[in-house]
Amino acid sequence: MSKKSRKKSSKTSSGSSTAKKKTAKTRASTQARSATTQRTPASKSTGTIAKAGSHKAASKQLSSSKSASRPPAAARSGLAAGQKAPAFRLPRDGGELVTLADYAGRKLVLFFYPRADTPGCTREAIDFTRLADAFAAAGTAVLGISADPLKAQEKFRDKHKLGVPLISDETHEMLEAYGAWGQKSMYGKSFLGILRTTILIGTDGRVARIWRNVRVDGHADEVLEAARSL
Repeated sequence: MSKKSRKKSSKTSSGSSTAKKKTAKTRASTQARSATTQRTPASKSTGTIAKAGSHKAASKQLSSSKSASRPPAAARSGLAAGQKAPAFRLPRDGGELVTLADYAGRKLVLFFYPRADTPGCTREAIDFTRLADAFAAAGTAVLGISADPLKAQEKFRDKHKLGVPLISDETHEMLEAYGAWGQKSMYGKSFLGILRTTILIGTDGRVARIWRNVRVDGHADEVLEAARSL
């Protein structure tokens, strides 16, 4: 073989090798782009699924929140006049226990107030204290009930010199049984709380009269008249 032939052969082999390398690089680059393209939709799809799952979870949380905000069934029990008054056994200011049976054969007024030492509740408790002797003359006992702890009730009593027993129902059992616990709203927000309510129980142990959504002014006097006429 001549020198020229060997040179041509060498160039041809070299060129062929270089071309193969370029082809391999091109193929690898194409495959990499293809793989990236294929992965991208899958990533987006995963993101979409995650968002959908998150939306469902949020919906469940919202539904649970709405369910939690509904008043308990006991608060919607619809206690009505003529029904037997629900029994209770709770502590009063001073630490003694008070039960419905303690007032058997007597008329009894239960006034449920939202919170001790707030303006409306203070006026209401003072009004019932002012009329305590008149209620006693009418054969009627009076009890005030809220969810405040005993210490708060006693502080309330001492500060305003209240003369009616104050019951502490921190578990809301009595409040719910008498329909004095339920949905309230303030400043556009709904929440569960004590509904200002008064119940008059007759000597037979049955509910004689119910006042719901009580307006404090003149209320104690109205209850006294109802007790006298019973």
